[in-house]
Amino acid sequence: MAVLEVLTYPNPELKKVSQPVSNFDGELQNFIADLSETLYASPGCVGIAAPQTGALRRLIIIDASRNQKCTSNHGRQVLINPEITSQEGSVMGREGCLSLPDFTANVVRANSIEVAAMNEKGEKVVLKTEGFEARVILHEMDHLDGILFLDRVTSLKTDVFRRKRVPEKLPLPDDAAT
Repeated sequence: MAVLEVLTYPNPELKKVSQPVSNFDGELQNFIADLSETLYASPGCVGIAAPQTGALRRLIIIDASRNQKCTSNHGRQVLINPEITSQEGSVMGREGCLSLPDFTANVVRANSIEVAAMNEKGEKVVLKTEGFEARVILHEMDHLDGILFLDRVTSLKTDVFRRKRVPEKLPLPDDAAT
């Protein structure tokens, strides 16, 4: 397994539409393992889409359980060729993205969804979810169609924010060094 390079905005590959997955072979299983490792190697990451690594495949991996505030979720899910079959409500929420590491934004998404997809074995799955997990799935599915969260904001001026970063280790004042 390997951690894959994540493409960052403004890489034009991020704006391309992905192709359906048809072969559920060993190569796909290896790619899923690498994509999963990439997700878990990224602190705070709750989802990743194949196109974020330059692979134009309709495949996402989500794990909303990595967010301690998300108490209702289905854990790690591999969703291949996902399609939204129903959605209800709308809610504004803050989103971040591995491909836009310096920004977050307020984005309106459906509050509850049902998604049909295939799992890594090629078996059909139907997932009903709401809240944060629904947001994660919708965000990652956007990547499959070349859509970034910046494309969904109402106003770049009022809805996009520079991400605040906490330094890993604060420097000691000169007089505290011994």
